[in-house]
Amino acid sequence: MSLKRFLLVRLGRLLTYPVRRQLRRFDAACETPQAVQEQLLLSILRKQQDTQFGRDHKFASVRTVAEYRHNVPVAPYEYVSPYIEKVQAGDTRALLADRRVLLFALTSGTTASRKLIPVTDDYLAAYRRGWNMWGVKMYRDNRGRKIAMRPIVQLGGDPEEFRTSAGIPCGNLSGYTAMVQKRLIKWMYAVPYVTGKIKDAKARYYVALRFAIGRNVSQFMAANPSTLVQLARTLDAEKEHLIRDLRDGTLRADLDIPADVRAYLAPRAKRDRARANELDAVAAGLGRLFPMDVWPSEGTVINCWTGGSMGPYLRQLPRYYGEPPVHDLGLLASEGRFTIPLSGGTASGVLDIWSHYFEFVPEGEIDLPQKTVLGAHELQEGKSYYILPTTTYGLYRYHISDLVRVTGFHGKTPLVEFLGKGSRFANLTGEKLSEYHVTKAMDAVAKRVTQPITAYSVAPVWSDSQPYYALFLEEPDAANAEQLKYFLREVDAQLGVENIEYAAKRESGRLGALRAALIPPGAWAAWDKARLAQTGGSPEQYKHPCLIGDLKFRDTVQVLREVVT
Repeated sequence: MSLKRFLLVRLGRLLTYPVRRQLRRFDAACETPQAVQEQLLLSILRKQQDTQFGRDHKFASVRTVAEYRHNVPVAPYEYVSPYIEKVQAGDTRALLADRRVLLFALTSGTTASRKLIPVTDDYLAAYRRGWNMWGVKMYRDNRGRKIAMRPIVQLGGDPEEFRTSAGIPCGNLSGYTAMVQKRLIKWMYAVPYVTGKIKDAKARYYVALRFAIGRNVSQFMAANPSTLVQLARTLDAEKEHLIRDLRDGTLRADLDIPADVRAYLAPRAKRDRARANELDAVAAGLGRLFPMDVWPSEGTVINCWTGGSMGPYLRQLPRYYGEPPVHDLGLLASEGRFTIPLSGGTASGVLDIWSHYFEFVPEGEIDLPQKTVLGAHELQEGKSYYILPTTTYGLYRYHISDLVRVTGFHGKTPLVEFLGKGSRFANLTGEKLSEYHVTKAMDAVAKRVTQPITAYSVAPVWSDSQPYYALFLEEPDAANAEQLKYFLREVDAQLGVENIEYAAKRESGRLGALRAALIPPGAWAAWDKARLAQTGGSPEQYKHPCLIGDLKFRDTVQVLREVVT
């Protein structure tokens, strides 16, 4: 180990010492989740009792969880949005005890129009604490890969897309935190934070790679693994330009980059002729340039979501990145970090009981007027629930529509994994098919049947003779017709395993067999782009829906042909 490397590692251990102490305290707290959670709830209510929301909901008189539940309903964003609108106009006391709102974090726009979530000092402290604990555990799990104090590739969003009438910035949270990092931490990130201001997708990926290929990268980090797939494809497609820019110390002039962003980036695009010649030789020898050819997988780690609908993208990563460990980022969104994965190879994470007060509603009861509501200490392993966080920054019993499953316990605190957005259901004949059923069936079959899938969604199709579900695939994925038919039969059967009502409706003939509806190549990328433009969402957090419940969906896309089993 070089002296520089030795000193960096020692510095890293010094910097993480407070976090290691926090982890030991957090482990102890996880032995008493009920007491920790109830104390946190009461402290939130005491702090926020003099806000307009606190007065309207009688926070000052609340002494028990039961009283809190009586005063505040389970509700979505729309319930709190009138208070948030007042905060946007400068009246922070409408919702927040904190006088300062650093940012409004914009949600991804995956299921609806974007929401504005107030980011306060309390929010940022909890957010950083969760990330730090996750990071220390991840580094511990990968000591042998020597990733500590080596650069990270992370694509963030625009930290300031616009400002409210009171001058409060609104933008991407990861972009904002990257912007306000200390200089040492900024050095760790290979991609400059201003890259998030580049709207053109090709230019944004290119710039990220231009600043990464000259560095000894240790990690690739993106919420959605589809981002990493596209990054890898861009590297191979643009390898000649990237190598030339690295050799000359330039940044392609024909990229769609705002002038002020280019002015910031251009002087920082350093020349490295030796590295350029090395990569040129690698590309010439292999006839390609994938991330694993630039950064050998034995020295890298991938950090991204692994639960829910991520399976099709995760299966593509080894082709481009080799076989580095994959660590889940946890259940996190613009609304906050809710879980902290404590090991790799799993989508499960322990509830962050220090940061938010959590309640849960059993999966089948969310639409009932009288719901069963449970605390974290009351959950059962193997059961699925809707998660309802109460935060320190104005979200109370917030129905975020996230469906989770309990997979075990850390101490006495539940480990949960994200299953999907509960708003994604389809119901032709009473089967109540969920996105979770679809993704679980697809993943199970893909493990035993080889079938290329670029991207997909399942949607109901009405027919007077016999309604059915269609698997919408891009046409190149159907090159082997017999293989595709076999895959469809297996998925159809597996849907019946995951959902007994689907099996019953298929057996009775009320539902027809699953079909493939083939759409033009690139159609899904264009559809996602148009959907994001409509909602104003963030590409980094966007989740392509694997189930679309709209009966008219088939009429909105160009179907080249159908494949029937």
